[in-house]
Amino acid sequence: MSILKKSAIIIFLTLIADQALKIWVKTHMFIGEEHKIIGDWFIIHFTENNGMAFGLEIGGETGKMILSIFRIIAVIAIIWYIIILSKDKASNGFVLSMSMILAGALGNIIDSVFYGTIFNESFGQIATMFPQEGGYSSLLHGRVVDMFYFPLIDTMLPSWIPFWGGEHFVFFRPVFNIADASITIGVAIIIIFQKRFFTKDNTNNSEVGHDSVS
Repeated sequence: MSILKKSAIIIFLTLIADQALKIWVKTHMFIGEEHKIIGDWFIIHFTENNGMAFGLEIGGETGKMILSIFRIIAVIAIIWYIIILSKDKASNGFVLSMSMILAGALGNIIDSVFYGTIFNESFGQIATMFPQEGGYSSLLHGRVVDMFYFPLIDTMLPSWIPFWGGEHFVFFRPVFNIADASITIGVAIIIIFQKRFFTKDNTNNSEVGHDSVS
């Protein structure tokens, strides 16, 4: 199987899982509702954000549109890069890691581009898909659906700690989705195995150069 086919499979499966879970959450839960899966540290907590991964946001409607357009441009660039990598016979691990990043970016783009037009609001109610009255926003202004919450540590900091003593502390606080996780894992793999990925490429390039000289 070619590396491009493997890449397509990873992207397809990630998108299916990401969107299936998001649609289920959107059509079965309201904003702020949560279900404890494992004790108090693995929770499905429904929230939406206007911005980037892990609930980070960029302000205003104009900022939201700029971010959506930037995501689309970034996805096009990553697709082009993956095709170039496959032709250059780059490390399979690097190509597949980039595919995970692409899948995650695509998953969140679908939310931000389309969800505003195909769902109504989830505040105080369970949303309907394709409501007769129309969606809660316009194209490119949808909100990204997040649900995974892992408050592994939830405590009050000791009073003797400077500045933050006595304050409530939660780790890990961000709420995220499968797309966010796919991007994070892809980036982490590249960072961890960068020497293996890029050394292999350099070795191949050196061999090609040596053959051409001889």
